[in-house]
Amino acid sequence: MRGFLASSIGVATAAVLALPLALPTPALAETVPVTPAGSTQSLPLASLGPAADRTPGVPGMSASPRGPETQGLAAREVKTFSLVGVVWDDATTQLNGRVQVRTRSVRTATWSDWQDVEVHNSEHAADPDAVERESGRVRGATAPLWVGESDGVEVRVQAELDAPATRAGSRLPSGLRIELVDPGAAAPAGSSDGKNSGPADDKGEMVAPGLTMEMAEASAANVPHAALGANEITELNKADSTADAVFASEGELTAAAAPYIGPRPRIVTRKGWGANESLREKAFVYTNTVKAAFVHHSASGNNYACKDAPAVLRSLYRYHVVSSGWRDFGYNFAVDKCGTVYEGRAGGVSKAVLGAHTMGFNTDSMGVAVLGTFTNSAPPAAAVDAVARLTAWKLGLFGRDPRAKATLKSGGGNRYPKGRNVSMNVISGHRDGFATECPGKQLYGKLPTTRTSSARLQGRP
Repeated sequence: MRGFLASSIGVATAAVLALPLALPTPALAETVPVTPAGSTQSLPLASLGPAADRTPGVPGMSASPRGPETQGLAAREVKTFSLVGVVWDDATTQLNGRVQVRTRSVRTATWSDWQDVEVHNSEHAADPDAVERESGRVRGATAPLWVGESDGVEVRVQAELDAPATRAGSRLPSGLRIELVDPGAAAPAGSSDGKNSGPADDKGEMVAPGLTMEMAEASAANVPHAALGANEITELNKADSTADAVFASEGELTAAAAPYIGPRPRIVTRKGWGANESLREKAFVYTNTVKAAFVHHSASGNNYACKDAPAVLRSLYRYHVVSSGWRDFGYNFAVDKCGTVYEGRAGGVSKAVLGAHTMGFNTDSMGVAVLGTFTNSAPPAAAVDAVARLTAWKLGLFGRDPRAKATLKSGGGNRYPKGRNVSMNVISGHRDGFATECPGKQLYGKLPTTRTSSARLQGRP
C-alpha cells in the first residue's frame, strides 16, 4: 500500500509567523556558522583480475586461479570519512559474496584489521511497490559500517565461493562503488545537498534564527510536543504523557477513555542530532496507523562512543539518502547504546510516518533501530530499556498492547508473498517479517521481556 503525501509548509509558515508571540527567545535555535555539513566520496571499484594474481593476506578470500569474480580498491589516502558501505546499480540484484574493508585512523595513523561488511541489506528498504522505489535513484547497498574518523581505505569484494558448477564463478552486481561518508558537524543552515560539499543554493534562506524552511518544516511536525527549533522533546510522566497525547490527537483520543500510554521518553530531534534537511525529499509521507513496531539493529558495528551517536546518525542518514537513493532516513527512531532515543524519518514523532525499514511491512508500522551489531554481542541494558520506553509511549498513542498480536498485509518480500495477511507480535523483530539476521540473535532474544516491560509502562494489568 502506498503512503500518502503531506506537506508541512503551511504548518511551518504559520509557526514561523507566530514566533514573536508563541516562542520565547530561549526556545529558538542559535544561529550557526556555515560549515561543511558532511560529504560522500563515491569511488568505483575495479577488477582485481585472477585470484592467483592478487596480493595474499585477505582472510577468507579465495586463492584459486579460477576463483569467483573479485573487485576492489587498492589501499589509498582519501579525504576524511567515518562510515563506509558498498553500493551498486540495480537495487533488485543481490550481492552474494563477501565485502571486507580496512581503514587508516586519523588519530593513530594505523591501519585496522580487515572488517566484514554486512552484505544483505535490501530488506531494510521501502516496499516493492512504494513510490520511494520509483525515483530512479534507488541502488543496491550493503549495510553501512562505522569506522571512526579515517583517511585511508582498502576494499575487497568477492562473489560467493560456492558458485554452482554450471557456471565459472559467481558474478558481482554491476556498478560497484565504495561510499566514504563524512558526517560533518551539525548541519548548518544553507548547506548544499550534493554528494560533496559545495556552495549553498537559494533554498537555504532562513525563515527564523538558525532555521531554513526545510528545518522549520521538520521541526513544526513535532509541535505541540516541542517548540519550533527545539533540539529535544522532553520526557513526561505518565499523567502528562496521556494529557499530551489527548491534546495532540485533535479529538481522536479523550481523557475519559483513559488510554494506556507509557511515559514519553526524551527524544533528540533531527535538529538535535544535526540532520541536514536539504538532503531529504521535501514532503512527508504517512501511513494510516501504527499497528506494530519492528526492532532492528543498524549492523553498523559497535565501535562508537555515545557522544559520537549524532555523527553516526548523520552518516547513516547521508548513506540512506545520497548513496542508497532513499527519500529520507529509513527508520522512524534510533536508539544508541546509552539509551538515548532519536527522531528518525521526518514527519513528526507522534505521527504514523511511513518508513523504509522492513520491506513488505512498512505500512501501518514503525521501525526502531538500535545503533550497533548484535549478532554475537549482547545489546546494552540501557538500549533495551529505551526500546521498551519508546514503544510503550508510541504504541500507546495508537491503542496498541505491546504483548498482543497485530495483522499486517504483506507488501511483498522473501518471507511472505504480497497480499498475504500475517499475524505478528505488536513488538516484532525485523526477522519476523523478512528472512534476515536482523536485529541479531542477541537483540532478538530480548524482545519477550521488552514486550512485558512496555506493557507495564503503559499501565496494563
